[in-house]
Amino acid sequence: MTTKRGLITDTFKVVKKAKRSRKREKMPPSPPQKGEQQLEAKAETEREKELQKLRQFDLDWRFGPCTGITRLQRWERAKLHGLNPPEEIRDLLLLRIHTDPEYNQSLWSDYHL
Repeated sequence: MTTKRGLITDTFKVVKKAKRSRKREKMPPSPPQKGEQQLEAKAETEREKELQKLRQFDLDWRFGPCTGITRLQRWERAKLHGLNPPEEIRDLLLLRIHTDPEYNQSLWSDYHL
């Protein structure tokens, strides 16, 4: 008994998909932000720049360890020991210390020791 082996296409018929005749339409670009939304976006980017400077201050070991104290305490301790911390950091901290807690605490404050 000899069995004839056929092709897989003998059992399963080939079905070709029809080509799409139309291309996907591109979405038009969103209109630029205006008025209050634009001011909020600008303020948010300015806040992010300030927080980035503060994070860099946290990561700079020239001014001593930053765990367990606030950024302003660390700045004052560095000044007391003659390490010359940037005045810009102090100005940022004094400007925002009471309004935003994210400015006050160091980068490592979320990690419990």
